[in-house]
Amino acid sequence: MVFLAGALTFTWGTAQEPDILVFQGKEYALHSNPLERYFNDHPEKRPEAPLRSTNLWRGYVARFELTDGKLYLTDILIQKLKDDTAQNFETVWVSVLADVFPGQKQVLLDWYTGILVCPYGKLVNYVHMGYGSTYEYYKLFEITTGGLTGEKDMGYEAYLEFRKRQFEAFQETEEYQELVRKLQEENDYSREYIDGFLSAFVTEYTSRFLAD
Repeated sequence: MVFLAGALTFTWGTAQEPDILVFQGKEYALHSNPLERYFNDHPEKRPEAPLRSTNLWRGYVARFELTDGKLYLTDILIQKLKDDTAQNFETVWVSVLADVFPGQKQVLLDWYTGILVCPYGKLVNYVHMGYGSTYEYYKLFEITTGGLTGEKDMGYEAYLEFRKRQFEAFQETEEYQELVRKLQEENDYSREYIDGFLSAFVTEYTSRFLAD
């Protein structure tokens, strides 16, 4: 995963522990992190993880469920030492959902609009950076204000082709032009560098399916 906030230089250099999405009774790893937008807007709500590791820079693992056409947050987990006095550094996962969203057992993400990417099947190509690895199949979910508005299921070659067409369609939008202008004004990046980055992470910068 890569965040773009006026710069394209911050990447996770280690493969990351993914969030989890439950859909039709099955668990999928998410190559998207929906809560990051919320925590960027509300930094005071971000859980403080007592332990940090290079494979979990965001500090938490979120669990989501897509049911009845709605996207819900069902848990937020952080790692901590099982026993502060222990010498073996054994860790446990602890829920902090109640700390972030008091009184709620699940949270409808009616503020979230975007594309969720869920790889599954065999690992095709491992990349030791963020969510760069490639898998056999992909499920994509288009979410609009917390509701499911589109769904795709495809093999990895079709996914790569979709991503290419999605970026080409993105280039025709005002959002793309505005983003490129901002990046060129704030940073000394070439158009080629910007396009290379955005094409690789186009599902993070488009909120709906632009390519059929």
